[in-house]
Amino acid sequence: MNEDEIGRAALEDSIRDGDVAALRIPDRAERGHPSILTDHLTGVPTIACVSGGKTLATRARDATAWRLRRLDERTRQATASRRLRPNYLLIGAQKAGTTSLHGYLAAHPAVQTASIKEVQYFSKYYARGEPWYLAYFPLAARGRLTRMRTGVAPAVGEASATYLFDPRAPERVHRFDPAMKLIVALRDPVDRAYSHYQMEHRWGREPLPFEEALEREEAELAAELERVLADPDSEDGLERSYVARGRYAEQLERWLEHFPREQLHVVTSDELLDDPAAVMTRVAHFLGIPVWHAPSYPLRGVREYSTMPAETRERLAQTFAPHNHRLEELLGRELAWTKPGES
Repeated sequence: MNEDEIGRAALEDSIRDGDVAALRIPDRAERGHPSILTDHLTGVPTIACVSGGKTLATRARDATAWRLRRLDERTRQATASRRLRPNYLLIGAQKAGTTSLHGYLAAHPAVQTASIKEVQYFSKYYARGEPWYLAYFPLAARGRLTRMRTGVAPAVGEASATYLFDPRAPERVHRFDPAMKLIVALRDPVDRAYSHYQMEHRWGREPLPFEEALEREEAELAAELERVLADPDSEDGLERSYVARGRYAEQLERWLEHFPREQLHVVTSDELLDDPAAVMTRVAHFLGIPVWHAPSYPLRGVREYSTMPAETRERLAQTFAPHNHRLEELLGRELAWTKPGES
């Protein structure tokens, strides 16, 4: 048998075994577009992108990897009651340094994190249930080992930058654990908006130029928020919300309706860039774990893109000015962010 014949046989075995309910080999014109794989036990669809030019053997390996991931997920859910429960969350903001901060936390010897960043349980996937969520965390035995090695109970947590903005998340988190500690990273909202747009554009979810995307957000986001609130099980991530996610004060106030101020720790991306070791010292004190410094603090998730037009930057600076002032009053500190007339 040649490679393609072996690959086709492996794919047929996957379908016959029932681990992959349907795997359609795209026609040549469709290659590169997503195919839907549906787990036969949970009914949860998974998107598997089959890129053009892949041999059947390569696609068979992809299908096998998918089967193993689904098996691992089902095994983890079966042991959810024996897994660590998170006691902290890094809730956002999106494009404000959460990837770097999460990486620094994950490297700490007294921290245990979820197996992936962006679990998004309290925002997009709440309907999947607590066992699904806890399946992403280490077994309790790992926590006991960490305590033996460090002398303290581990800080256990995850980072999902969607939580800060999602209006459903604060109540859900409080219901899960009213003692949850919350870490928030904030960035100059002008820069954050443009970085967010560049990410959505790069991923193919945003076809419009930046200025037109801002106009569309102003016209459509309120209705999208209403739809999400009307359907608590919606998995809509409200991704194209470039300005709204930078109105930090109103988002923090939603969280403070459910959690006391001492359970909320705020850092800025400027602090993270200027002195990550000092930031991590303060975070360690907040989480109640020993101070530990990594050999280095590399930036993660940083990309280069074109400069924002000066007129657009000024417009955004004016838009955010009253919201930034409200945030400064809430935090009791001044923020060195873009101000009108400085563009």
